[in-house]
Amino acid sequence: MEIRIGILNAPRELSFESDETASDVSSKVSAAISGGNPVLELNDNKGATFVVPVAAIGYVQIGAEETRRVGFVA
Repeated sequence: MEIRIGILNAPRELSFESDETASDVSSKVSAAISGGNPVLELNDNKGATFVVPVAAIGYVQIGAEETRRVGFVA
């Protein structure tokens, strides 16, 4: 699924694909924001780790958990 994180005072957003479920990502974001953790750590599907300061997060958009279709839609 695609995850987009808007960073305050930055012209571009952080966008990457992840193999985690939407509920897992949502719970990590909620725990980081409400738990007083200074950073949010998420992994993409290629093994990279993204560490974002919680104070700089403007928004987090979690994409739908659907597989990509191959071929033409009639």
